[in-house]
Formats: sequence, structure tokens, C-alpha cells
Amino acid sequence: MAVRPIRLFGDPVLRTPAEQVTDFDRELRKLVRDLTETMLDEGGAGLAAPQLGVGLRVFTYDVDDVIGHLVNPVLEFPDTDEQDGPEGCLSIPGLYFDTKRRLNVVARGVDMHGEPAQLAGTALMARCVQHETDHLDGILFVDRLDAETRKEAMQAIREAVWNQTPVPQVKLSPHPIFGKSH
Repeated sequence: MAVRPIRLFGDPVLRTPAEQVTDFDRELRKLVRDLTETMLDEGGAGLAAPQLGVGLRVFTYDVDDVIGHLVNPVLEFPDTDEQDGPEGCLSIPGLYFDTKRRLNVVARGVDMHGEPAQLAGTALMARCVQHETDHLDGILFVDRLDAETRKEAMQAIREAVWNQTPVPQVKLSPHPIFGKSH
């Protein structure tokens, strides 16, 4: 098992829909262990494989002391009840914005051994399952925000310390290029 680096906002893997898992092998079991260990180390409620740079439909969760995983999830909504509350993301660290989600969800898929698995959740568990499944579809929670809040979120992302990459200095050569001087 290993704690692995989490991909941050701007990494193309976070915007790429993940592929269905077809091989239930040692590599998949290692991925689930790495996802779980990384999620627990970071203190997140969930973590999806694309956040570790792996384009497979797998996520882990840790909500109300229930820790698990789901492979190839398909979501069903038993009603139209909604919730609105703060949501964050390990790929957008330190930023939280009120996000509308469905209040109740049933997620069906399989476990890392290919055995059928089902997860029914409400409130925080429902939010987590929807958030992580969005990651598998290349969707980030900021995509779910209303226009005004999304504008605020994008400004906060641009100003975030973790998103500050130094701008390279461009130095002009004192030597002539192609026979011309600057």
C-alpha cells in the first residue's frame, strides 16, 4: 500500500471520463488499497482513481466511519429530494462551496473482486457518492455550481497557493538571431 500524490485542478486526467474496469486482478486490488490509504491520509470523504492519475471507474469512501470502495458504479435516485451544503475536493484543496446534490442515492456496481456491490446513502454519503462518480465522468464539483458561485470558485482557484506556478522568466539573447539583433 502507498500514499500517492493527488492530481490537482488543471490536470487533464480530471476532465477525462474513466474507462470501465474489466480486469479484476492484483493491480486493481493494489489501486483500491492505494486509493483507500491516500484518502485516509488526506482526511477526505472519498477519492476517485482519476485523482491518482488512473483512468478507471473506481472510487473509495470514508463517511461516518463506513469505509469502502465501488467499481463501475451506476447511480439511481429513489426520489427528487435535494440537499445544498458545503462541498470540497482533494483535487481543489482548501476550498469549499455550497453545492446542490440529490439527498438520496443508490449506487450499484461491483467490488474489487468483481462481486456485485450496492451502496445506499443519504446526506453526506449521497454527496460523496455523487461527487466521486462525477470524477469518473470527468466532472468536478465546481461544474455543478450556479454561475455566480462558480465565478467566485474559479477566482479562488486562480489565487490558491497550490495553484501558483512560477512564471518562467524569458531572457532575450544578446546575440543576433538569424543575422538580426534585438
